Amino acid sequence: MAMTKLIYVLLLAIFVISMAATQVIAKDGQYHIDSGNYGQGSLKSYQCSGQCTRRCSKTQYHKPCMFFCQKCCAKCLCVPPGFYGNKSVCPCYNNWKTKQGGPKCP
Repeated sequence: MAMTKLIYVLLLAIFVISMAATQVIAKDGQYHIDSGNYGQGSLKSYQCSGQCTRRCSKTQYHKPCMFFCQKCCAKCLCVPPGFYGNKSVCPCYNNWKTKQGGPKCP
């Protein structure tokens, strides 16, 4: 009887903790990334190559990705986190467009 109550309390505690963590991650219905290390001007020019290598590592278009990523990084001094997307943490990188209006930065 006591063991059953203990298991019940532990399961309830795990459930409550997981719900609290989910609410922190999903604040306002969106996933928020800590932009403290990724915003415009967060890199030095010598760091662009390494960050672009990370950003472009999973694409099949590695050479063009590296070319445009390094060009964008040199201008904006930032590269978004991850391999794709997350450009909102670096507005300069996100808003630089081609002549046709498409995104310039990968």
